[in-house]
Amino acid sequence: MISRNKGILSLEFLVPVIGLLFAAIVVNIWYVQSVIPRANDDAARRKLATARGVSSEAPEIKERTFYAIIQDPESKWEIVFCLWGMIILGYKLTHVTRERALLKQDFVRVQPGERIIPEDALDRYKELKTAIERDRRWRERLLPECILASLHRFHATHSVQDAATAVRERAELAGDELDSSLGMVRYIAWAIPALGFIGTVRGIGDALNSAEAAIKGDIAPVTNALGLAFNTTFVGLALCIVLMFFMHLVQARQEAFIIETQALCRDKLIDVMKVPHLDEGAASPFA
Repeated sequence: MISRNKGILSLEFLVPVIGLLFAAIVVNIWYVQSVIPRANDDAARRKLATARGVSSEAPEIKERTFYAIIQDPESKWEIVFCLWGMIILGYKLTHVTRERALLKQDFVRVQPGERIIPEDALDRYKELKTAIERDRRWRERLLPECILASLHRFHATHSVQDAATAVRERAELAGDELDSSLGMVRYIAWAIPALGFIGTVRGIGDALNSAEAAIKGDIAPVTNALGLAFNTTFVGLALCIVLMFFMHLVQARQEAFIIETQALCRDKLIDVMKVPHLDEGAASPFA
């Protein structure tokens, strides 16, 4: 399960902060060393072709390079935010992958034909608790917590139904925590097109300020401003589509992990519990 440590030294806090700094530095270096020089070269080529009297339909004027499209500050920050969101998603995916790896561990250790009765549940609880305290990799993980909660509840209530409810409660809580942990990525997915709209407003404003020059015959400032307006919106929407796709992939992986954990607890633990002299049936309340 997600770490309960929510302080400034926890990974839940450090990963987004460091991820933003890393994304900003990497993208800024890329812009300084590659994007801006190539965009300036493209602008100089187009200006030279225009000065030579080349038709506006000619490839050297009509075609714009990728670097010319993303050269504006708004586009740069859209790329920064997209990379930032990808870093956070990468951390979330790594976290879920480590949790899923524990599904291969046999925490219950029940032999074929063996049943768990309430009197044995407390001993199994203490044994697993000791093993978790010895191995740091098992601490604050969903599967061990579900098993511990189920064994403790079974010992206390002598009810298989209550033991299954304990697993479901832990799993639902973990699912809510995993879903809320994607809140920052959802904000980033909203902020990227918002930055594009800011660029659109700025571009339209610059175009209006250049209207007088356009009336006199110089339409270059207006076209450049409108290019800014459309390019930033285009880049923002494209990056948002990519980020949302990967966010839904990670979210689906998280939901699958919760379902697999409940199914494993049902098959390996709940179904082998038995209360002597009571016929509670084999039905499980997971359905």
